[in-house]
Amino acid sequence: MKDPYLLHMFNPTKNVSPFDVNMAYEAEFDGVIPYSEVALDDIHTLTQDTIFSRGKKGVKRTGIFIGGREFGLAIDMLNRAKTAMVPPFEVSVFADPSGAITTAAALMACIEVQLKKKTGESLDGKRIDIIGGTGPVGVCAGILAANCGAKVYLTSRRGAKVASEYASEYNARFGVEMHGADSSTDDKVMEFFPETHIVIGAAKAGIQVLSKKQLDQASNLLIAADVNAVPPLGIEGVGVHDMGVELAETPQKALGLGALAVGDIKYKVHFKMFEMMKNTDEPLYLDHEKAFNVAREAAAKL
Repeated sequence: MKDPYLLHMFNPTKNVSPFDVNMAYEAEFDGVIPYSEVALDDIHTLTQDTIFSRGKKGVKRTGIFIGGREFGLAIDMLNRAKTAMVPPFEVSVFADPSGAITTAAALMACIEVQLKKKTGESLDGKRIDIIGGTGPVGVCAGILAANCGAKVYLTSRRGAKVASEYASEYNARFGVEMHGADSSTDDKVMEFFPETHIVIGAAKAGIQVLSKKQLDQASNLLIAADVNAVPPLGIEGVGVHDMGVELAETPQKALGLGALAVGDIKYKVHFKMFEMMKNTDEPLYLDHEKAFNVAREAAAKL
């Protein structure tokens, strides 16, 4: 095959995600080439090997995907790949570790839409508590929300100190303001939960982070969004297919957003990003901000 569409997948962990490989083939890349245990210092050489081997026509039919498990490392790798480009030998780069960036983008776009429908308001000034907020989805969602003017709290079962350390690290890196909070016990959660406008369940799959009893006491809660599709549900009462379904037990009749409903938008964003790589005449560097723009367009059609 002459001048095939090729996608090189640079992954810092042992395994490359089958999800990402499947999505790349769904987007009709002709060849998807995975690399495992790639270190940050490997990116420059791998990128230059990628761009200099295909000629001016072939390079336009080549892309790089950054996977892994860590949001910050994936962005570092994307930036390192960008600095390795030598115009006109440049290719598009898309970072999405564990699907966290596209998931967080879809999540926040759906929350924006549902909040607007319920209150007519934006995220600006709203308190958002992200339970399990130190993982890649939580961190990325927090950064996007903070950029929208929300008061973001990353919470951790390991306590406020750990959560605050994560918040401080990413505040410094991305120029946002997030805070840490303790979600190690139900009592600790209830110290802040009555003040929460929007809660996101972003803990590991199969862990319930909020019960209906706790939701009953969430006097200011407007939106409850769960990204866990593995039983038990992360937020009790929020069905996996819910998109703006009222939680009758909550004082403000908060709207629930379920994992598979958000996942449908995430899928569209992921696919669209791959299509953008294939169809562009100029190199694209697809990060969390670009993903959020795409997600907003998709969520606006809900």
